[in-house]
Amino acid sequence: MGTGETLLVGLLVLVLAVALLSNALVLLCCAYRAELRARASGVLLVNLSLGHLLLAVLDMPFTLLGVLHGRPPSAPGTCQAIGFLDTFLASNAALSVAALSADQWLAVGFPLRCAGLLRPRNAGLLLACAWGQSLAFAVAALGCSWLGYSSAFASCSLRLPPEPEHLRFAAFTAAFHAVGFALPLAVLCLTSLGVLRVARSHCRRMDTVAKKALVLLTDLHPSVRQRCLIRQKQRHHRATRKIGVSIATFLICFAPYVVTRLVELVPSVTVNPHWGILSKCLTYSKAAADPFMCFLLCRPFRQVLAGMAHQLLKRSPPPASAHHSSLDAENDSCLQQSL
Repeated sequence: MGTGETLLVGLLVLVLAVALLSNALVLLCCAYRAELRARASGVLLVNLSLGHLLLAVLDMPFTLLGVLHGRPPSAPGTCQAIGFLDTFLASNAALSVAALSADQWLAVGFPLRCAGLLRPRNAGLLLACAWGQSLAFAVAALGCSWLGYSSAFASCSLRLPPEPEHLRFAAFTAAFHAVGFALPLAVLCLTSLGVLRVARSHCRRMDTVAKKALVLLTDLHPSVRQRCLIRQKQRHHRATRKIGVSIATFLICFAPYVVTRLVELVPSVTVNPHWGILSKCLTYSKAAADPFMCFLLCRPFRQVLAGMAHQLLKRSPPPASAHHSSLDAENDSCLQQSL
């Protein structure tokens, strides 16, 4: 095994370990505290983390074995089953991100008008649509015998069929990535822009109030006044930075693999195995990055983790009155972070 394969194996092991730990922690927090799963965003979060966990348990290890041994699993039918799960979970994860982003936009942009829509039952309907579309593509690929071991990606997934079926396979691949990548990306961008407008409007109102307060408080030291003005400017950039990171992460993780899959359809193009495996690792890295970026670093999840750690160490947890109300108040905003 050369240096390239060694680095790819190390990257896969790291992504696998982080994805298992982080998504298990998210599900554990949601099971421990009912408030985290009591709203539509919580249901969508549980679905996303559960899908990431299944991907880490049932898909990533076989890609790791493919990189190590350069061949598919020996048991008959195993590679087709893994390819079915890979196709289903990849599409479901991207559509779940789009659903979370739409839920965020409704919660921030129309908090009163759409309050009745942000219920777990409606989230279940969104998930049913996402699961239905993902299942339809996975069943179609399995029925057409387009699932198997792809040496360019060292994984069991969609693979190029014989020459007579290239046109049908190209149409299927284009439709699959249009629904599983282009549509979620469009929803993510449009809803994020809507959230950004609301955030900037809110920051402007806060700045107006803060400036009026600074004018009235004439006894403030100039250094304190300057720090307040600096914090106002920082608030302007915070929302833009968060939304930009979420969209950039989506593109970095999914775009290389999608573009490689589409370029693979050109008969004269041969995908380099190192690049193919790296692009596959990038799609896996979304399962490891989502929990840390959007959930585990938020205050409600940190408080729940701290409470579980105190119980595990048999220490008395912090007084509930000190932070329980803040957990309820921040639960919505934290669960609605962009993916």
